[in-house]
Amino acid sequence: MLALSSIRANAQYVEKERDDTTRLFATTPFDSIAAGKALAKGEGSIKGVAFTKNRTKDQLSVFLPQRVYANRITVLLFPVTPYLLDYLEIKKKENPKKMKFAYIDPVAWRYRLEAITNSVGEFTFPYMKPGKYYLEAILPWTSTEYHYVDAGSVYNERGTLIPHYEQQSFNIAHYDKLYDFVEIKNNGEVVQIKLK
Repeated sequence: MLALSSIRANAQYVEKERDDTTRLFATTPFDSIAAGKALAKGEGSIKGVAFTKNRTKDQLSVFLPQRVYANRITVLLFPVTPYLLDYLEIKKKENPKKMKFAYIDPVAWRYRLEAITNSVGEFTFPYMKPGKYYLEAILPWTSTEYHYVDAGSVYNERGTLIPHYEQQSFNIAHYDKLYDFVEIKNNGEVVQIKLK
């Protein structure tokens, strides 16, 4: 009864939660005026197709398509600025196993454009000015693989114990990061890319 009453009562001492996360931030200041000008309307466009390589490894993989196309995913476009380049360098130091994560400035995050791919991975960013841009997307996909499991043993007509195996399938979830740098050199230019 004493234990129950102590659970319901307010404790005099509350242990603080641990925070083992290492937060990584770019040190270069973000220039919102330059980023806004870079995203102003122009006459060029970026057209692309987003896909990843199919890495399924089993006896049936030779019959599968070599590419997995992005089906209705969001492609992000950022103007290339000194801040963005600094952030991308910091991002390389991320290590989720060691709880190290890079964080983008919330203001810099707002200066982006988004496009949604169609079912075969095609996307377009219209009305783009000449300049350098960074494109990124996360492509989720699933591969199915097979293995054999011991399903017991049976005796054959000679009385010999024969092991019996069954084939079972399992799914593996993948989240591939697709990214590329793109440059529109001339006003009205249409740049074609493969985002992979």
